[in-house]
Amino acid sequence: MLETYLPLVIMLIVGFAVAIIFMVLSEWLGARRSTAEKKTTYESGMIPYKNARDRFSVKFYMVAVSFIVFDIEVVFLYPWAVQFSKLGLAAFIAMMSFIFILLVGYIYELKKGGFDWD
Repeated sequence: MLETYLPLVIMLIVGFAVAIIFMVLSEWLGARRSTAEKKTTYESGMIPYKNARDRFSVKFYMVAVSFIVFDIEVVFLYPWAVQFSKLGLAAFIAMMSFIFILLVGYIYELKKGGFDWD
């Protein structure tokens, strides 16, 4: 049984070894020219106007979590759509109930103002 996992173990060892070798090589061979411009905070090409350690509004986190929830919906929709003809009526009803639950959550969040970015 151990011989079936041997290729996986070898691949993991080689992968870790390559990663460590590349990290050590980049540390040894990498350039060390530090400038004031490189030490500034990068904010999408804009000049930073606040400290990076400032607190964010709760709205930011609400929008981020909403994005993740509705993004995961799409992840579930793709495999279902690819296998739609083979799955049958039960899978169709299950997916429609899933979409309905997400639609109710979307309408709730819309009414609560979760998408309003102040």
